Amino acid sequence: MRAGDRRGSGPLTGARTGGPRPGCWAAGAVLGYAADALLGDPVRGHPVALFGRAAAALERRMWRDHRGVGALYTVLCAGGAVAVGGALDRGARALGRPPLPGIAVTAAATWAVLGGTSLTREARAVGALLEAGDLAAARERLPALCGRDPQHLDGQEIARAVVESVAENTSDAVVGALVWGALAGVPGLLGFRAVNTLDAMVGHRSPRHRRFGWASARLDDAAGRPGARLTAALAAAAGPDPRGAVRAWRTDAHRHPSPNAGPVEAAFAGALGVRLGGTLSYGGRTEHRPVLNSAGRAVRSADIERAVRLSRRVGMLALAAGCALGGALRRARRVTDERGAR
Repeated sequence: MRAGDRRGSGPLTGARTGGPRPGCWAAGAVLGYAADALLGDPVRGHPVALFGRAAAALERRMWRDHRGVGALYTVLCAGGAVAVGGALDRGARALGRPPLPGIAVTAAATWAVLGGTSLTREARAVGALLEAGDLAAARERLPALCGRDPQHLDGQEIARAVVESVAENTSDAVVGALVWGALAGVPGLLGFRAVNTLDAMVGHRSPRHRRFGWASARLDDAAGRPGARLTAALAAAAGPDPRGAVRAWRTDAHRHPSPNAGPVEAAFAGALGVRLGGTLSYGGRTEHRPVLNSAGRAVRSADIERAVRLSRRVGMLALAAGCALGGALRRARRVTDERGAR
């Protein structure tokens, strides 16, 4: 082998036959996670917000009360995000200075798609208002965290809404993204966030989106499944009551209308020893959801901080698991590529 053939085969870079080495993904993921922890979301020009505006503009042009048109819309939006991720990956490799471009692109993508810090900041803000007895301000702040109708909620109901939102969004805004990043790199990160955003935009059961948003909702259910199960398992492992978390997950999760929120909220409820679920209102519609962990007590404002801390522990464990999974997959892929090149 000529000396020139060894270029790009350092400890963090890909072999001459394929993609990045395991350390490249892990380093980028850790840096991106740290950026989210230290900086939170960008104040202006957030990539997810830019995607949302583009998706909304496309919806205005494409909307029909038809599942097929909605499915095409989902493919164009989510597929476009995956394609952008692939182009960024290829661009990093084309720069020819491994491993720094690949690490930088992975770190930037991870920072862009994670939302753990913004989630916990908003939750703590509502919790502080409840602790101060400012119910009106807490009601005003709640819509920044979840889609509940806050006008008639009392303090306990607001606290329950916040804990449920922290649980669900730990999966959607942190763990699920890390899982798909480990599985598929930058395209996985961007694709998962796109699918999750589309579900929030059009995946609900309003008259306008019942048919058009069907494909986005089903795709989000499928994409969110691995992250939701990992989130529930990590909440049980890291929470103050592992047995209670597992018991609530096994007995109550299937009763929740969402196949992914159910395991996560049930595990958080059991881990924290509180009751979640019950009557709630979204967009003028009242829903009577099953109670999760009925043996627990009612949620108090102090439980918001407990949920935030559990969310943080789950996120750190998910990062470690994602680095390990991503490293194992990339090592296996590199070995396969090297064998195929012989």
